[in-house]
Amino acid sequence: MNARLNNDLKDTESLLNAALQVGLKYLAELDQVPTSIKVSEEANMPELSAEGKGGLAILQEFKERFSEMMVASAGPRYWGFVTGGTTPAAIMGDMLATIYDQNTQTLKGHGDVSGKVEFETVQLLLDLFNLPKDYLGGFVTGATMSNFTCLGVARQWLGKELAMDVAKNGMQSTFKVLSAVPHSSAIKSLAMLGMGSANVQLVKTIAPTRECVDLEALEAEIKALNGQPFILISSGGTVNTVDFDDFKGISKLKEKYNFWWHVDAAFGGFAAISPSYSHLLDGWENADSICIDCHKWLNVPYESAFFFVKEKHKFLQVETFQNSNAPYLGDPLENFNFLNFLPENSRRFKALPAWFTLKAYGKDGYQEITERNIRQAKQLGSFINESSAFELLAPVRLNTVCFTLRGEMNEAKIQAFLDTLNDSGKVFMTPTFFNKRKGIRAALVNWRTTENDVLIVQQEMQKAFDQISKMSF
Repeated sequence: MNARLNNDLKDTESLLNAALQVGLKYLAELDQVPTSIKVSEEANMPELSAEGKGGLAILQEFKERFSEMMVASAGPRYWGFVTGGTTPAAIMGDMLATIYDQNTQTLKGHGDVSGKVEFETVQLLLDLFNLPKDYLGGFVTGATMSNFTCLGVARQWLGKELAMDVAKNGMQSTFKVLSAVPHSSAIKSLAMLGMGSANVQLVKTIAPTRECVDLEALEAEIKALNGQPFILISSGGTVNTVDFDDFKGISKLKEKYNFWWHVDAAFGGFAAISPSYSHLLDGWENADSICIDCHKWLNVPYESAFFFVKEKHKFLQVETFQNSNAPYLGDPLENFNFLNFLPENSRRFKALPAWFTLKAYGKDGYQEITERNIRQAKQLGSFINESSAFELLAPVRLNTVCFTLRGEMNEAKIQAFLDTLNDSGKVFMTPTFFNKRKGIRAALVNWRTTENDVLIVQQEMQKAFDQISKMSF
């Protein structure tokens, strides 16, 4: 064995403890860590040495070069991209997932217990969202792959309705996809699946200031298809305004027409765990497939999401994702194996952080986080409504605040305002565009966020506005 590698093997405990101390320092100071920094380019990229330096020396180099540049993306005022933090229990689970280093595949038969834990975690999630047990589920890397998985099965369903096996023979015609305000990850998934991102037929919304589908317009589009099967992508919380399609109305349409119904509820699905907001999702239990993210409101480490597909479609799901040329894996239905039900063959123990945090904090814990973040979003919305500097572009329906600078003269200053605000390092928001106007978007999904954090952000917003007001454009 290589000498440095052998030395690190003997010193594993102290190396891991040293690395843990670096991480604990970051967590202890997270409220003060900047939400963004400016990174300068290095003149010369370092070359890979032949002999290496060993783990401890490289940890020291990391601390000196990079650790102080880590931003507070897991912190309470990082409000960009709908990014959550990581609960203490989720960190515990993720740390063990890394140490155990399992390739999560089988549920029974040979292999490790990680498949059993994933199956159990899916059942816990169905409980959390008050969904029926007639869904199969699994963990993937994010909303893009969750949408990809669901729409992959939808593509196979649509092909069978048109007497073709797409998974085996490829697409032989253009498939119909309807949606009002599809997320970019769903569009990207359609592109990767060969259905074409340009082939989504957009259906009008109920009003220019709303992002939910007009059911009358949707039914008219369906009738125009003359019985042709299609895929409907509906929104369980749009990214700009957290608007929800009318799932009760779509459920009634599904009784009359033949289509695959997919719900993208990447973060809006968490409304289901709050008695005050669960009505927004009434009827979603009738969907064929559902996408939800974990690294948003579940607050587990990044690169984690899951999908739900009705169990009645399991044969289509296996046709879509099975490793058909691997007989050593056995019958994909008799010997359940996750790699026959989702895109990746190789997956880390991604369910363990979710299992830890769900078991640690339960339904009450996640209801409290969800409702607290919604209150905080409304708190920020009230500040904007009462301000002479800002205005809301849409009502605050859940946890996202979509706003702009007040007055037509200030439209040219929006990017400068956002740059100034983000450069403060106290908060991070992202630009957006809604109802033909430039805007700014703040998404609150972090378990650490407090009312005081909202007050800090309000002060920083006013400071940034006062600063750019003095600039000439």
